[in-house]
Amino acid sequence: MANKKIILLPKARKILIEVGENIKLARLRRKLSSAQVAERANIGRTTLYHIENGDPGVSIGAYLQVLMVLGLGEDFLELAKDDKLGRKLQDAKLTTKERAPKRKNK
Repeated sequence: MANKKIILLPKARKILIEVGENIKLARLRRKLSSAQVAERANIGRTTLYHIENGDPGVSIGAYLQVLMVLGLGEDFLELAKDDKLGRKLQDAKLTTKERAPKRKNK
């Protein structure tokens, strides 16, 4: 199976770039080299470079491994945690009542 190029909408691309920048800043704050983080995350330095640049082709598992190395693994659990839209849709569906079927008279 050939690898497909992932095409993101501009807003999604900006978000992924920001995530990569945040990961890089977290690494630099901890004074860790890219080689150290890559080795501890069991990925290549090139993959870490792609993560820090927000490459959508890198697996989500690699992103998680790097976050774990940086001590930010718990942040991953915050993704989609507070689903406001989903809750509103769920609540809207719960409040609508369906009519009971009509009885057939004998």
